Amino acid sequence: MNDVEDYVKQGSEAVFPRNEIDRRIKGVQKEIAQKEFDVLLLTGPENIFYLTGQQTPGYYTFQCLVVPVTGEPFLLLRQLETINARANSYLEDIIAYSDSDNPGEVLAGLLTERGILDKRIAIDKNSWFLTVNLYDRLTQGCGELLDGTGIVELSRRVKSPLELEYLEEASRINDEGMRSGIEATAAGATENDVASAVMGAAIAAGSEYVGMEPFIVSGPRSGIPHATWRRRKIQDGDSVILETVGCYNRYHISLMRTVAIGALPSKALDMYSVCEEALSAGLEQLKPGNTCAHVHEAVQPVIDRHNYTDGYRKRSGYSLGISFAPDWGEGNILSLYHGVDVELVPGMVFHVPITLREYGKWTMAVSESAVITESGNQPLSKIKRGLIQK
Repeated sequence: MNDVEDYVKQGSEAVFPRNEIDRRIKGVQKEIAQKEFDVLLLTGPENIFYLTGQQTPGYYTFQCLVVPVTGEPFLLLRQLETINARANSYLEDIIAYSDSDNPGEVLAGLLTERGILDKRIAIDKNSWFLTVNLYDRLTQGCGELLDGTGIVELSRRVKSPLELEYLEEASRINDEGMRSGIEATAAGATENDVASAVMGAAIAAGSEYVGMEPFIVSGPRSGIPHATWRRRKIQDGDSVILETVGCYNRYHISLMRTVAIGALPSKALDMYSVCEEALSAGLEQLKPGNTCAHVHEAVQPVIDRHNYTDGYRKRSGYSLGISFAPDWGEGNILSLYHGVDVELVPGMVFHVPITLREYGKWTMAVSESAVITESGNQPLSKIKRGLIQK
């Protein structure tokens, strides 16, 4: 540890109490045992954060949490991050590698020293940052690595009461950003003016850095999927799409609203009305006992019935929770789409974004982020739905 304990108190920056971390680790170890693995290697920042509280913008460098089927996990990461890890977690066993080291070789050596290398080692193969080159280096040093994909994600699907508190706070923060963005949206303002208002208000309200930038786009540019602000001046007759996000203790909530500047074409108004109808249909099915697929299968027929199928070729939502860039959602955990037959249970949280596009001309959109309750679901935003006319 190189006397890291001399610099910061262990857990001084932790966002979870120790008992919450202990409960999560035990739950994951139970899953590891059921898979008949001895050790699980985790390299994704979301899963590492979930099981330890460790968070850093420096997750672009290799980090690996080693979770044995019994006993305490240990963390290997870059030397620069060791103080950070001590502050954010309760881990006693933090091992550093230097910038001159090959982290794959260091990990293999560490597993050898600890008598682990000849055991059944699994790794989460779905991590954002487990590159082909890095995986090859790990297998060269560690031999065959079994597939441990999705083990931690099973625990992350249903949020604890503390996690729900964090998500509610993220929604409050996001509402502040959205309100400021709506207020700034006007003819003559630029997309950058609106984006600045959104991000400034959210940060002032308590937001941390977000996993993905908000989408602020106007006029014909709004008809380009996943376009965002680029200095365009908003004009009379534009639709302006605001898809905003707030982050609290790495938990994210997002929301979409549409602002009309002056009169919009009748087709655009009809598309917005269909978006609202489809969202209501989806939210009606977002309840315990249904599956993720049921929600999408309620949304898609509304779109199809109004002959807008070409403008809606996507899933109808995704789970929300812990995120680091490059995304703000947990779509790698659960999607509201065909074939996703996972049962919905209280404590799951989803973003349900409904968008219809006249490609290259405009987009109409509306969404809610909602937590599943015992009797249905509860949207988290306090901002009412409806086309915002200016």
